[in-house]
Amino acid sequence: MARDLEASQRFYGAVIGWTFRPARLGEGFSVAVLDGVPVAGIGALAADLAVPVAWTPYFAVDDADVAASRIRERSGTVAVGPVSFPSGGRAALVADLDGAVFGIWAGPVSAGWRVGKGPAPAWLELRTRNAFDAALFYGEVLEWATGRPGCCEVSYEQEQVVLRHDGDPVARLDSGPVEPGAYNPYTRPRWHVHFRVPELDAAVEAALDLGGRTVSVVTTTGTERSIALRDPDGALFTLTSGG
Repeated sequence: MARDLEASQRFYGAVIGWTFRPARLGEGFSVAVLDGVPVAGIGALAADLAVPVAWTPYFAVDDADVAASRIRERSGTVAVGPVSFPSGGRAALVADLDGAVFGIWAGPVSAGWRVGKGPAPAWLELRTRNAFDAALFYGEVLEWATGRPGCCEVSYEQEQVVLRHDGDPVARLDSGPVEPGAYNPYTRPRWHVHFRVPELDAAVEAALDLGGRTVSVVTTTGTERSIALRDPDGALFTLTSGG
């Protein structure tokens, strides 16, 4: 969610190399594309919905109302929705037991959407107090690891809960020192989005030139280098290169 769609497009186009096309949801939305692959959606609705500017993962569900009921039953929070869109589909903005915000979407999904490895440019990380408890919550709410067609597999790898789709890792759930009531959003339980770039230093320089700012130092893990940033409106994200 952004305040200014055109400004967000200029920033992420320069930093990550995205191009944009209109989304079916209306004039206030666009879809970011990289190498022909849909990457993300940007909606200029932050002010209209009274929500912060932020990157939020949306998980596809068969029925948004059923999923929202499951979230409430398991002590999660339904903040907005479910609401219907004229182009079809229903969505809700929700939070898990620790307050990490995510979305649910029931409706058409482009066959080209991809996360994980291969040609995909993004992956997701949940920073939470207890990854196992979180995996149980999301598994019950979103029907992970149920064996149904199109579903995801869940495994435990290197002290993380890893979510895979068609064998590709798409999300990792990490237990760590987070503070549910922290003033700084970066230290709260949260879903964090990672965007891959071919050259990290050049992307960071472009972000700083366009009003972004760094939140962390550059970290190196194996063959990957990454750094957390905020865009000019304050939305948190991580840039990753290598791997």
